[in-house]
Formats: sequence, C-alpha cells, structure tokens
Amino acid sequence: MFGPSSLRLLAAALTLPALVSAGFLPVHDHDHAPTTTISKLSPDAKWYHRRDHRAHSLFARDAADNSTGSFPAVGSPAWSAAYPQSTPDSSKLPQAWVDALNQAVQAGKIPNIPPSTTTGGNPTYPSGYDPMSSQVCSATYKCRNPDDIWDAPEGVIGSGFDDGPTEFSPELYSFLKNNSIKATHFMIGVNILTDPAAFTQAYVDIQGDLAVHTYTHPYMTTLSNLDVLAQLGWTMQIMYDSTGGKVPRYWRPPYGDSDERVRAIALEVFGLTTIIWNQDTEDWSLTSGGTTMQAINSSMTQWLTGPKTPGLIILEHELSAQSVQAYMDAYPVMIQNGWKLQSVAGIQDGDIYREDGSILDVDNTVSATSSGASTSAPSTVSGSPSTAHSASTTGSSSSRASGSSTGSVSTTQASSASARWSINSALVACVAGMFFTLA
Repeated sequence: MFGPSSLRLLAAALTLPALVSAGFLPVHDHDHAPTTTISKLSPDAKWYHRRDHRAHSLFARDAADNSTGSFPAVGSPAWSAAYPQSTPDSSKLPQAWVDALNQAVQAGKIPNIPPSTTTGGNPTYPSGYDPMSSQVCSATYKCRNPDDIWDAPEGVIGSGFDDGPTEFSPELYSFLKNNSIKATHFMIGVNILTDPAAFTQAYVDIQGDLAVHTYTHPYMTTLSNLDVLAQLGWTMQIMYDSTGGKVPRYWRPPYGDSDERVRAIALEVFGLTTIIWNQDTEDWSLTSGGTTMQAINSSMTQWLTGPKTPGLIILEHELSAQSVQAYMDAYPVMIQNGWKLQSVAGIQDGDIYREDGSILDVDNTVSATSSGASTSAPSTVSGSPSTAHSASTTGSSSSRASGSSTGSVSTTQASSASARWSINSALVACVAGMFFTLA
C-alpha cells in the first residue's frame, strides 16, 4: 500500500514527537514559566549610580574646577579643605543643590511636613501629623514605605555596618577581607574627613560598598529642608571626590529617623534609596551599658537559628572594639546555619545583584519582600514605637512555608515518572519506525 519512501516518512513522523517528549530533541516553548536563574539587569545595579545619572551633575563641579582635571589625593590638605569641619552651614550650599531642591518642591515632589522635635528619644510631630499615617510615615515608628529596603531575600543576610570609618574599622575590614565578605559601609561624612586612611582601606583595599549615613549623624526629621540637603549632599560630595567620581545610590538615616519629607529629598534631589533594618543588636550601646556581649550573642543565636523568611538586615556598627567583636563572634553561626551573606547595597526589589548587574539565583528561593511591593501606599508593622536607634523585630521571625520538602520530593517523583514514560514511549516509537522502514 505504501512505497518505501512513504514508509520512511511515516516512521519519522511517528518517532519525532516521542523523542521531543523524552527530551532527546530540544524544543522552544513560548509558554514556559519565567526562570529565576541568572538574568541580566541594568549596569547601575551597584552601590553607585551610572555615569549618566542626573545626580552626577550636582557633584562634578569640583573636578571641573580643578586645573588638572583630577581629584586631590585623599587625605591631602587640598582634599580636606573642601569640606565642612563639623555640622554643615546650610546657608553656604552649592547653588546646584539648592536649585535641585527648589525644583523638586515646586514640582510637588517634596511633602510639606513640618520638622519633628526630639530630646533624644522618638521624634514627635505637631498636632495633626500622625507618624503612622501615609502622609508622614515615620520609619522610627515602623511605618514602611514600599520603596525603602527593610528585609533581605529569603535565606540571605544583608551585611552592612554604620558609623564608620573609625579607629576600630581596620580590624573589621581585615576580618571581612580574610573571610571574603562583601558588606556595605554606611559612612559619616565627617568621619571620612578625620580618618581618610580607614576610608581608603574600606574602598580600595577590601573594595567594600559605600553608602551615606549623613555628615554628622543628626535626627534627620528634626531638620529643615536645607539642613537635610546639607547633611546628605556633603557626605555624597566627599565620597564622590574620594572615589574618582562615584555617586552613592543608598543611604541610611541615623536612628532610623526618616519620614516622607526626608525620604523624598534624598530620592528626588540626590537619587538615594533608603535602607533601614529588621533586627537591631543595639551594639551601638555596648560602651554605655545599654547592652552586653552576652545579650547580643543571645539575640544573634535566636535570629540565625530561626526562620529564614524574611532574610535579615541587622543593624550593626563599626563603632567600637566590642561591636566589631560581636560581629566576628556571630559570623561562624551565620555560616553554620546556612545563611548567604550579601552586601545590603546589592539587594533591591527582593533580588540579589551580582557585580556585573545580573541577578544571583539563590536556590530558586529568592522572593520579593514587602519593601518591594508594587503599591505605593505605606504599610505598617505591628508594635509600639521604637526607642532611639531601634527598629522593628515584630514579624521578622515568620515561619517558613510548610511542606516545602514534601512538595520538592513530590515534584521530583512526578518528573522522574514522566521521564520514564517519555523514554518508554520513545523506544516503542523507535521500534515501530524500524518496522515500517524495514517493511
């Protein structure tokens, strides 16, 4: 009935679908689910902005004014003479910064919220301004703006240290380098000015990520718009001039004190994203008796042996010998419990960034955190207002999704059964094909 050529074509037609089903032949399917493996992102997925970011124009003036076209050597008299020696005078700001702020205000991008007041505790606002409202959204009171970063991805510790550089920083930097740990250093501008050697060690020797922690560490919501501008701008300027022209992308408010007005100035004028934290060791108070090494060890053990969802961003400092030692003591516990350490400046929208701008696949478990939500309405975390330099611990120890291991085994078994069925189908089709061919 069929000629030899027709029989060969029929054999191929019968065999081909089974081979594809068994995985012996590739096929491109447009209906596949998105993968979470390496995915290329924008080159600005680093601690600093791309060269074409608008914020560069606010700081490039010093290099242009320099007759050699280069920056003064870090630590030299010419370098240190360019910056305020203490609290910046907001009446003597670069005009480009003031113009950028005025433009943002006129465009309605800076909320008209009055400054708060504080006597060393939580900031308080005038009557009619609720710190938990969407209008104010004070981070001190644990109001979460979805554009801020509070949590790390599942199983990840976002590593970072505040208040450097200090005389105690070099020991920390050596430890980080010896253990191949990348961290973000939230630096105080005046500390860079007084300890350029430690700054150089952080930036050049260990190649750490840099972020802004203001110029003199004030409660930011208590300041006027111009004073906020000065605290952020001068810290960015000294970083820019000391790194060959890199503009930082991130900042952390001292004491976690930020609200919608301060947050908007940081973002709209300077392009800074706010990073807070979801656990606080209170190591900043070790030298004043506010906490002890034993208390920190107990807290760390609890967090590090507990659930991994959400990931941890722990408030830690390079402020004293004790705070540095507390981190070094906790590091083995992090590793023993399977945490992945990532510089907190490498975390954005629930993803972890590689240096080349690609997303790092964390065992296919990386998920978006609440800080990366698509809605713009601020959310809250239950609990009473935090004390100074403290953040929410409520909700940071949520349990892991149940049944993950069982689901994993079931999926594997189903995949294996499907593969065996496909292989058997392919073999049957091959035999049938041979029969028709020989016939």
